[in-house]
Amino acid sequence: MAEGKNFYARVYDVVKKVPAGRVATYSQIATIVSSPRAARAVGWALRALPQGHDVPWQRVINSRGMISIQNLRAPKMLQMRMLREEGVDVMTVDGNYFVDLEKYLWRSYSR
Repeated sequence: MAEGKNFYARVYDVVKKVPAGRVATYSQIATIVSSPRAARAVGWALRALPQGHDVPWQRVINSRGMISIQNLRAPKMLQMRMLREEGVDVMTVDGNYFVDLEKYLWRSYSR
């Protein structure tokens, strides 16, 4: 990870490496950027993305495999559709969307 970059920039760099058809968790991204207790801050970073960015934010979900974001710019249904378009099977349970982490979790990372 490039030294001197702020937390948000480091998060964006890592999220860009998550391949299509895979997901990562907020806590996984936080750990990779050397802030293992900053999972919530990863969410804030993704929420702060400017219009027209190239960061695949839809590939980041919570540690239970659930799509947990909900805001006007990025509703859960949008994230679900984007993941399905990449080949990720997203299940609906009681109005929530879940991804099988055993199958779709990104397990490889190299700096």
